[in-house]
Amino acid sequence: MTVITDIPVTRADGEQVTLADHAGEVLLIVNTASKCGFTPQYAGLEALYRKYRDRGFSVLAFPCNQFGAQEPGDMAEIASFCALTYDVTFPVYAKIDVNGENAAPLFESLKQAAPGVLGSKGIKWNFTKFLVDRSGRKVERFAPTTSPDAIGPEIEKLL
Repeated sequence: MTVITDIPVTRADGEQVTLADHAGEVLLIVNTASKCGFTPQYAGLEALYRKYRDRGFSVLAFPCNQFGAQEPGDMAEIASFCALTYDVTFPVYAKIDVNGENAAPLFESLKQAAPGVLGSKGIKWNFTKFLVDRSGRKVERFAPTTSPDAIGPEIEKLL
């Protein structure tokens, strides 16, 4: 697997960057949506971020509209929703595709490194979570139904 921090991503403001600012951190990378049954997980993701950020941990959100058109807004609407509804302070990047021919390279790499149930590569729904170690190489996948607080012990092991 390519080191996560070397893969290009697009910030919410449209600037293409890499995740180099997060080199050496434990990362929880999540495809998110504002109108999903799992959307309340934003609160749990923010709680994890606040609990562990001073120890070298970050949550990185990537909005996605591929599942039930549950992220229809533009980046200004998404940012406003996250800030006003869940007081999100972790980075929210530009809206992306996670599956298909236009899938973001970051998610292609994550899916390759941590296949789903029965080895499937595709992401099945919003709020699929990928936990990445400090080296940017070891990845573990968590289903949308896995609550953020259930991932806390796995984060602790990597910090």
